[in-house]
Amino acid sequence: MHFTQKKAFLAIFSSLLAAGSSSAQINSFKDSLLGQINTITTSVPFLQIAPDSRAGGMGDYGVATTPDPNSIHWNPAKLAFADKNFGFSISYTPWLRALVNDINLAYISGYKKLKGDQAIAASLLYFSLGNIDFTNDNAEKVGSFNPNEWALDVAYSRKLGENLSGGLALRYIYSNLTGGVAIANNTIQTHAGTSVAADLSAYYRKDIEISNKKSLLAFGLNISNIGAKISYTDTKSKDFIPMNFRLGTNLKIDLDNYNTIAFGADINKLLVPTPPVYLKTDDGRDSLDANNNKIVQAGKDPSNIGVPSALFSSWSDAPAGFKEELKEFTYSIGAEYWYDKQFAIRAGYFHEASTKGNRKFFTIGAGLRYNVFGLDFAYLIPTTQRNPLENTLRFTLIFDFEGLKKENADQTE
Repeated sequence: MHFTQKKAFLAIFSSLLAAGSSSAQINSFKDSLLGQINTITTSVPFLQIAPDSRAGGMGDYGVATTPDPNSIHWNPAKLAFADKNFGFSISYTPWLRALVNDINLAYISGYKKLKGDQAIAASLLYFSLGNIDFTNDNAEKVGSFNPNEWALDVAYSRKLGENLSGGLALRYIYSNLTGGVAIANNTIQTHAGTSVAADLSAYYRKDIEISNKKSLLAFGLNISNIGAKISYTDTKSKDFIPMNFRLGTNLKIDLDNYNTIAFGADINKLLVPTPPVYLKTDDGRDSLDANNNKIVQAGKDPSNIGVPSALFSSWSDAPAGFKEELKEFTYSIGAEYWYDKQFAIRAGYFHEASTKGNRKFFTIGAGLRYNVFGLDFAYLIPTTQRNPLENTLRFTLIFDFEGLKKENADQTE
């Protein structure tokens, strides 16, 4: 082999070895990150709480279940396929009941079918965080405040074909956690945080037969809380709201004239930046660049990411790569049995990776329907860490106004 050719060959071979060694080091580094806790946090997390007891009894799955008055939260597109022309419900969820008795989540929602296979809906989600007493340096009470957050929704749904519908929801978000109290030695004034957001959703359903039994197969998609960041001060610091991707399916089978069973699953992923890993000095402090900013060792700097970019970059920004990205999905599975459309029992399971929040729990629930009113109940059983909803009975009251009209008509005859 000619001398020059040998040098070229050695150079290429050395480069390949170096690249292989570098790749091995990167993979080893990423593998070491997989076991680290790297939970994604957002502002106004109350928007992610299952507000109704039907979905709450089935492991928080509901993007493709049959439509009901609470569909505006899970998938507004479902409302175009609602069986009734009008629906209304009220839900109540005690929060941290094992510790305090004044924190709760309330939810009011309703819809109205329109001509032309359309529907409109509205809802109010209200989260009260109890009462907080403010004291001075002498521990003397100087005032009190009730932190609260709420979201007001309006939605529109329309059939796009025989089996397909689309939905759009608009949301105004209000979060008052401080009552205007100054922080950082009274140098920074706080205020209520506000934001606006939108949900884009789709729903597909088709009548099928399974073993000569009438069945309904459905798929649902909802990209929710697409909206502006929120801030509680006049500084440049702003936080993402919980933009979320939800995809799921549901299969309902009529076993006979009295018995119906349905089951399905949802997958969820937050569409916000994953916290990066920052470079550390030998003594464990953050390494800073010339502008006094922390240096990112793996992942992406969230301060440089806007809302539109986050919708796409959040699928590939985990510091440990694709393996960590998969851990950011949460899974909900559930089942529902109805007898004579009057009594239901439900069960479900929710799973979140231990490094991403470690929420794992079973749920059970029941439902009753009688003439004008209906009641749904849900109960949560954690399998790992403590849960704010453990040992708590949640309930939803559903009003059937068409049933009321029918009852009044029967009485007048």
